[in-house]
Amino acid sequence: MKTVLVVDDEARIVQLARDYLERAGFGVISAASGAAALAQARQAHPQLVVLDLGLPDMDGLDVLGLLRRESQVPVIVLTARGEESDRLVGLELGADDYMVKPFSPKELVARARAVLRRAEQGSLSLSKADILHIAGMTLDLPKMRLTIGGQLIDLTPTEFQLLAALARQPGRVFTRAQLLDAIHGVAFESYERAIDAHIKNLRRKIEPDPRQPRFIQMVYGVGYRLNDLEEPEA
Repeated sequence: MKTVLVVDDEARIVQLARDYLERAGFGVISAASGAAALAQARQAHPQLVVLDLGLPDMDGLDVLGLLRRESQVPVIVLTARGEESDRLVGLELGADDYMVKPFSPKELVARARAVLRRAEQGSLSLSKADILHIAGMTLDLPKMRLTIGGQLIDLTPTEFQLLAALARQPGRVFTRAQLLDAIHGVAFESYERAIDAHIKNLRRKIEPDPRQPRFIQMVYGVGYRLNDLEEPEA
């Protein structure tokens, strides 16, 4: 049974999420503040966090940032903030998905399953080509591990699946919609620009200079591709 940590100071929201998630076969624990959420995450090690941004003691984005320093647990941001800039900030801090209140509890269950499915891809051994070597990077697909120059690079499950999709076909230009499909991004169907936020995160982690990316390159008006280059282009 997968455990979901639901973080919200509204008891009604917590109970609604609990009812539907438990009915879908998840175990549910909860927290009503940022401090309690961090304590629960450290103690219980949930497989997924559903995190409200409007917490009484600290901003949910700060909680997300602290979670990301300690863990790559998948996070769905739950927020009443509907502005695009707020959603992008959450994604850039490492959230795997977001939902805007008021939300459908059935959709929450569907998104939880989609996010966990991406995270669980690493437990599946698919073929002899499960180790990819490209552009000085080594991607261990079953273990969802990225190393560069022998150094382990921490990626969220969504970031890893996105990089793996690009690395499987270096040089190919993927549209945002194709990348969403490649990472089983059911939860992102209505918001393809979420890909841009994840690409920004990946560049920050793997590029020597994220401002002048050598590897993950944008093809304007189309999407992104991964260059198989060991050295910068002349």
